[in-house]
Amino acid sequence: MALLETWRGQAYNAQTDQKQMQAFWDEYFKKEKAIYEQLLEDPDTEVKGTVKELAEKYGIDIMTMTGFLDGINDSLKEKNPIDTMEEDTPVSLAFDKEMLYKNMVDAKAHWLYGLSQWEKIFDEETRKKFYLEAKKMNTIVKPKKIGRNDPCPCGSGKKFKKCHGVTKELEEELQKMLAEAAGEKE
Repeated sequence: MALLETWRGQAYNAQTDQKQMQAFWDEYFKKEKAIYEQLLEDPDTEVKGTVKELAEKYGIDIMTMTGFLDGINDSLKEKNPIDTMEEDTPVSLAFDKEMLYKNMVDAKAHWLYGLSQWEKIFDEETRKKFYLEAKKMNTIVKPKKIGRNDPCPCGSGKKFKKCHGVTKELEEELQKMLAEAAGEKE
C-alpha cells in the first residue's frame, strides 16, 4: 500500500474520536510549522532526498513526512509522485514561493503564512497583494440576476420584460454580457 493511502487513512479516519483527532492534528501542525520555519530560512535552496531521508532530517516519522509532502505538493516547482511514493522514493521540496504563500492563505493556515520568515522573502505590500489574490482564487462571482419587472440594464428605461427580456435567447445573451462585465471589474 502506498504511503499516501496509509497517511490519509490515519489522518481522516472517521472512526477516531474527536479529541484524539484534534490531538493528532495539533501535533502534526507543530511539526509542519517547524519544517516550514527551516525551509523558509533558505527558500532558494532545494531540499531533496528520499521520503525516509527527509523524515530523518526533520526528526519526524515517515507518515508525518508523507502528510507534509501531500500538503506542499501543489506548491512545488515540480510535483512529487505522492500517489505512488514509498520510503525510498526520491522527492524534492523545491517550492514556488508565491504559490506556497497563496496556498497557505487559501488553506487558512495563519500559523504558516504568518511565519516571520516570510518577512525576509516578501515585503509587507507584496504579502498583502498575495493574500488578497489567494482569497479571490476560489471566490465565485455570480452575475446579478435580472427580474422581469426590473429596469432593463441596457438603459432604455423600459422594464426588462418589455425590452431585452422578450425572448429567452435575448435574456441569455444579456446575462452573458453582465457576467463578462462582472469579470472585467475584478
